[in-house]
This record gives sequence, structure tokens and C-alpha cells, in this order.
Amino acid sequence: MSESDVFILAAVRTAIGIGKESGGLYPFHPVELTAWVMQEAVRRAGVDPARLDDVIWGVVTPVGDQGANLPRLSVLRAGFPVHVPAVSLNRMCGSGQQAVHFAAQAILAGDADLILAGGTEMMSHQPLGADYPREWPEVGHRLIHQGLSAELMAERWKLSREELDDYAYQSHLRAGRAIQAGYFDEQILPVSLPNGERFAVDQGVRRPPDREKMRALKPVFKPDGVITAGNASQVSDGAAALVLASAAAVGRYNLTPLARLVARVVVGSDPTLMLDGVIPATQKVLRRAGLTLDDMDVIEINEAFACVPLAWAHELHPNMEKVNPNGGAIAHGHPLGATGAILMTKLVHELQRTRGRYGLQTMCIGHGMATATVIERV
Repeated sequence: MSESDVFILAAVRTAIGIGKESGGLYPFHPVELTAWVMQEAVRRAGVDPARLDDVIWGVVTPVGDQGANLPRLSVLRAGFPVHVPAVSLNRMCGSGQQAVHFAAQAILAGDADLILAGGTEMMSHQPLGADYPREWPEVGHRLIHQGLSAELMAERWKLSREELDDYAYQSHLRAGRAIQAGYFDEQILPVSLPNGERFAVDQGVRRPPDREKMRALKPVFKPDGVITAGNASQVSDGAAALVLASAAAVGRYNLTPLARLVARVVVGSDPTLMLDGVIPATQKVLRRAGLTLDDMDVIEINEAFACVPLAWAHELHPNMEKVNPNGGAIAHGHPLGATGAILMTKLVHELQRTRGRYGLQTMCIGHGMATATVIERV
């Protein structure tokens, strides 16, 4: 253990809900949901919440106290001491992962020893399309709807509708098998619904998926396009939390880490194509870590659209058995500000389950950015 190490002590998430009509997480206030995962992460880490130096939280679509006030109100709702500070951030789809990065950076700078990081999003509480005005301000680049960027990705990498749908179908199959095998049980905090039922399974996963229904779906963004509701991520609700610690805190409080953060990066990419940033982000984080894609035992790449992991794979040639082994956002859903923390939680637990050593997480971000992290199981 080096003094320059940052460790993950705990990682927990809710099951992912799919909106108002299905029940799921919709009845709850985002502050409630956030407080629950905060409490559980701190409990699992075995730390006194009074020792937390900060709470850093991703939230993308704020409405009232869902935004800047969400983490602070959640800290208070969780019953943590009033001296524990909290802040929210918005790096769009990468917010939850960026929260982990900022926490690690604060620890490495010597400003903190213990930080709670994560994200929450309840998209069922949001008006659809609110983030996409009809006219963009002039910024020197052509800005378009992300769905059109997905179409451009498919065109550039010559990805057919059949390939995209096949990938999406496999995402549901993998997620369904993981649920059946109980792979997510350890990472999910069950939530008791008002009707007395227990919510502990990701709602969006089709078990089994229907390939013929997927084939019948119409393109969403272009009449002759290839992007459909079936090969894109779902509108979702969810939250996840991780506790990060310095090497000094691990020794001082006799804590047991799950993983070590090896390297982390954020990059900018073409704002029109928008979704290809995962390619340079992966290359950069692997260089920084001094590792290769072959060294990775588990890879989590966000399935904003099926074209994202497929274009990434065309360029980097990974072993696809290691990529999203338990399904991705096409099956589970993509609760924007939470997804980065959810994927990190999945990555940590899958490394623990399989006894793998290294894991990679990468996510595309709106308007042309991407985050990437390499972790090592300890």
C-alpha cells in the first residue's frame, strides 16, 4: 500500500426503475433515495459518518431541490452530522463517474481522507426533451440531438440495424442471466415500496427479450435510420454511492478496501459526433495506467446507444466476453447522473465475484466528452 493510493471501501446501488407507470422508484423523493444509498455505503464501509470530509454527488436534470441542494439535503436526511459538507456536479452522463474522480483527486491532494461519492437521477420526474432546445446558441460547432449523433456514429462505422439490434438483444440476455444467477444481489440495496413490495431487481431488463419485436421497432431520429428505442438506453431512475479512502485512513481505522483507483481521465471529443470520446478516453487511461486492454478482466462501457460500444470495439478490438458481461444500459437503463456510479459499483462487484484484477469503466458524454477509469481489485 502506497501513500499515493486511493481505495474504494464500499459500492452500492438501488435497482433501476423505468418510470411512473411501472411503480418502481417513482413514488420516492430523490432526497429519500439518495439518503438510503448514502447510509448503506457508509455502513458497508465500516466508517463513522462523522469522519467524512466531503460528499460529492452527480445530478444532471435538477428540478428544485433535486439539483444543487440534493446531496446536502440527503446528508441531513441520512442522519449524518451537520458538519458533513456536500456538493453536486453536472458532467451530464459522466457525472457519477466524475464524482468518483473528484473524490480521488481531493484525497490525493491531501485535502481529505474519506469521501462519499455517487449520483442520483429520477428521470421519471422530468419532462422528456427538456435538455434539447430547438435552437442551439452559436458556439462554432454544429450541435445536434444526441440521437442524431448516434445515427452519425452508425454511419461512420458502417453499423447496420441488424448489428445494433443483435448487440441490444445480447445486453438483455446477459442482464437476465445475471439477475437469475443472483450476481446483482450483493450490490443492490432493496427498497420497500409503499404497497409493501420489495424493489430489488432492475425493471428494464426483458426476460426474455423478443428479437422479433425489436426488429419491428421504427427508427426514432431519422425515417431511414437505424437507432430505435430497442437499441438505445432507457429512461430510468436510480442512485449509487461509493466510499473512497486514503491509504492513511485505511490504516488508521483498520478498514478493508475492495479496489484501488489506478488511473482516471476525462477527454473532449467532436461535439457533433459526440459519442466517440470513449475511444480516446480508453486509450489515454490505459497509457496512464501503463496497461493494455488485454490486461482488463472486466470492462463497463455505457450503452447510451448500441453504436457506442460497437464503434469503440471496432477501433480497439477488445475481447467482447469481458465487455458488459452482465448487460448494460440498454437493458438496465441509464439514469443520467447516477449511471457513472452504478457502472463503477457493477465493476467493483464483478471483479470481486470473478476474482479478476483490473477493470475499466468508460462513458460517452453529451456535446463531446468522455470519462474513463481503471481500477484494481485488492
